Amino acid sequence: MFELVKAGGWLMLPILLCSAAALAICIERWIELDPKKIAPPNTFPQVSDWLKNNQLDAEKLRRLHRSSALGEILAAGLSNARYGRDIMKESIEDAASHVIHRLEKYLNALGTIAAITPLLGLLGTVIGMIRVFSEIMLQGTGNAGVLAGGISEALITTASGLSVAIPALMMHRYYIRRIDSIVVELEQETIKLVNHMHLVNPKGGKS
Repeated sequence: MFELVKAGGWLMLPILLCSAAALAICIERWIELDPKKIAPPNTFPQVSDWLKNNQLDAEKLRRLHRSSALGEILAAGLSNARYGRDIMKESIEDAASHVIHRLEKYLNALGTIAAITPLLGLLGTVIGMIRVFSEIMLQGTGNAGVLAGGISEALITTASGLSVAIPALMMHRYYIRRIDSIVVELEQETIKLVNHMHLVNPKGGKS
């Protein structure tokens, strides 16, 4: 492995760093973007029970806010429910924008890695070919070892860059899709709350 990296030249270092960063991001996002962790299925039923039994208080709101991303959004809506449906929806949307921003954490970096690693590989190709043609100019085509070394450097960096970029791009697309699914689920749960407060629960008022 070390010999392969050494043969690829100095551009293998940033490619390897990109590979390590992409792997770390993928593992971290895999853990954090767990739908059951972000939107536990028992959150809204618990809130509905509190409302039905008139048990919702400041302590329960704080506990709900800390429980999950969905809990944070629902708590924001419940805190402003008494001001009417429109204000409640605005507070929910504001809280949701912060949650979505956190869900997308590091994904721009992952997308950047997927974009730049093929370019680093291409740069390695160019540098390797420059080396080959320089040696041809100086020594002619007789030194096959030097020529093979330059071509090898070009091919190794290109292959390495693509080997990092392809899975990084696949995981970037996968996480974007997962976030879209989570956002839809969050929207459905918040719509349930708004309807519960302003269409069903008389204490929430009528829309």
